Amino acid sequence: MKKISAVIIAKNEEANLPRCLSSIKWVDEIIVIDSGSCDGTRAIAERAGARVFDITWTGFGPAKQFGIGQATGDWILSLDADEEIPLLLKDEITAALSTASDYDGYFIPRITMFLGRWIHHSGWYPDYVLRLFDRKKGTFDGAVVHEKVIIDGRAGYLKNNILHYSYPDLEHYLGKFNRYTTLGAEEAYRQGKEASLFDLIIRPPMAFIKHYFSKQGFRDGLEGFMISFLSSVAVMIKYAKLRDLYRREKGDRGK
Repeated sequence: MKKISAVIIAKNEEANLPRCLSSIKWVDEIIVIDSGSCDGTRAIAERAGARVFDITWTGFGPAKQFGIGQATGDWILSLDADEEIPLLLKDEITAALSTASDYDGYFIPRITMFLGRWIHHSGWYPDYVLRLFDRKKGTFDGAVVHEKVIIDGRAGYLKNNILHYSYPDLEHYLGKFNRYTTLGAEEAYRQGKEASLFDLIIRPPMAFIKHYFSKQGFRDGLEGFMISFLSSVAVMIKYAKLRDLYRREKGDRGK
């Protein structure tokens, strides 16, 4: 079978990292990219035999691409610290890489836990992510957030899920909510996009309709309603932050 390098990005993930590392003991190499942890993240990774590299954070895409650059395996398994590879997925990965194939990468479905409930709808599932790929054929783009793997070749699809323990409580959700809306606004600002009244007034309810009705968030119970509502608020906050970036830019020019 081809040699697999698991690459994990982490910052202050001592609560999640042991579960993630335990689920990938079968890979040939583990690399952890740490972006300034001040908890036990590094020690946990080193005890598990991982190679740990410290970086200055410049975005998800650059961080993950840096990790690929440190890998020696034939294939990359890219993970976040709050994700887990269950046994069925491990068996599917090893089977896929043990046989001849025309694929240079694989999309894997990812299911996310929100406040103790696995979300099967709401636009969150199946959340196919390209996380397994030939190191010589795949690279991450330079996006600060919502990074993607670019494959020079063909990608197939696996059936078993990555387990994503992203939101154990509202405190974690709102922390990521603030971080991702800021990153999203900054990315839009760099691309020269502006925030119109349409973005601030029309897009948020459209997002709610999409998640709750079109993507059947109502089937996820109260948690589905919360996801749909909070997703709509996130759209408004992102564009409000983008508008504020331009306001501050004008203020700086006026000094």
